[in-house]
Amino acid sequence: MAGLRRPWASAFVDTGEAFGPGDCLLSEAPRAPPKAKNVTPLMQGRFRRQPVALLLHPYPKRSSATEPQRTGFPVRPREGEELRSEESLFPHECLARMNRVLARIQELKEALDDPERVWERLRQAWDRAAKEEDPRMAEIVRQAKDMPPTLGDLSKRLRRVLRRTREQVPLDRVQEMDRASMRWLSRQPGRTIAERAGSDQRILATVRKEDFNTLENRVTHAYVRLASAVAREWMRENARARSSARYHRVATFDRTCKSLARDLQALGVDVAPPDSPSNYVLDQDRSYRGTRDAWRKLLAREKVLDDLWAWQAQSWTDFCVLAITLAIDTLPNKEVVFQSPVLWQHEARLGRWFDQDRPLAVYWLHDIDRIVEIQSRPENPSSLLVGARAHVALRITDPAGSDPDRRVAIWTPHAMERLDLGVAVKEAGERLEQLQQVSSHEIMRHGLILTPGHYLPETARHDAARSSVSGIALDASGDGLSLGLEALASFVSRELGA
Repeated sequence: MAGLRRPWASAFVDTGEAFGPGDCLLSEAPRAPPKAKNVTPLMQGRFRRQPVALLLHPYPKRSSATEPQRTGFPVRPREGEELRSEESLFPHECLARMNRVLARIQELKEALDDPERVWERLRQAWDRAAKEEDPRMAEIVRQAKDMPPTLGDLSKRLRRVLRRTREQVPLDRVQEMDRASMRWLSRQPGRTIAERAGSDQRILATVRKEDFNTLENRVTHAYVRLASAVAREWMRENARARSSARYHRVATFDRTCKSLARDLQALGVDVAPPDSPSNYVLDQDRSYRGTRDAWRKLLAREKVLDDLWAWQAQSWTDFCVLAITLAIDTLPNKEVVFQSPVLWQHEARLGRWFDQDRPLAVYWLHDIDRIVEIQSRPENPSSLLVGARAHVALRITDPAGSDPDRRVAIWTPHAMERLDLGVAVKEAGERLEQLQQVSSHEIMRHGLILTPGHYLPETARHDAARSSVSGIALDASGDGLSLGLEALASFVSRELGA
């Protein structure tokens, strides 16, 4: 495998050199390695009669990793981890950007409830995210709505047990003695019990005390501490939506969890470890069972987030494909000819929440009489797409067959650090210009780069003799989303002549 810092790069990464946080973790090889953990194929085809596979490597879980060499990467903050220094700001910003991208993708799941209006509903959700009126949906938001009655019920009837202990008890209050306390009494000096009780008239006896440190209370304590930490993290990421009802609900839930955590700590209840077993009460009591299940859902997010963190580039590509579809869906006099069924997965796999047949959608533009296909990770890409290393594309076809097919190469480079968009469009333009010398039955003269804006939305363009590449840096919320979608709509309208 030969490493690539950018999909359009003309030179490969030298042997021994490492990828950094400003690089796209790509490689090119004759074929994809079978079932490798550190790589996933994006596209496989032939270029100049040679088999070529474009491969993606994950971001490392630690700052460094091998196969390939990766160094200097931020480590994903743990659930609820607070900002402690300027150095920890970068990882938290990376996590916040990832969560916003995931939120836009997750809104597709709700839009799928109405298949006939899926793109209209998704566009409405994204418009709200662009105005930041509606903070992102998350598991903690759902629990903030569902769990307060459960926690309120438990706070009124925390389960307790009577435990036997041995203590020095005044003679007139002794109710029970066991063998050990009787042996202790027999060893004391004196002839009568009063003499053996000594000057303070106390003897060792068995007493029963209420103990709240049960497994079910320890699980509850672990849950409210974790839920409070997750709620604070969510509020920090959505601070601009303080006036929203969703933010207020999460803030109230945070205070409820903190209050119950203080009460449990005052009662001497420990915190259960994540691998704690279940017991009869946790299985049969409705409120305790609900608390345990909610705790497990929050714990499971750690594993899911590890996978999503490693494969952020995949999630970014899915976000870009949805953004392109919304841009085409806003064109006048368009008609959906075909829409692939979107298969939503219960949990993300290699950074992807959904899968679909190829292409995702096909539109007929009546005004220009052209068919437009939105292709993502095509199974049989054209040689020009393979040469451009663009695994997203628009295919524009003349139904009458009088004009050759035309493709627009779309790159979706993702890196932890912001890409220089001006340099990117120039380098991609040079790559596209070189491809004009390759004979093909298709035309591919235009390209588009969609890259994270890191809260600095920007557009750029590079025109060459026979090709042109545009670039858009956009985000998944706020002005970065609204300006990015506007720029994307302008590009699509200009490219399709609509």
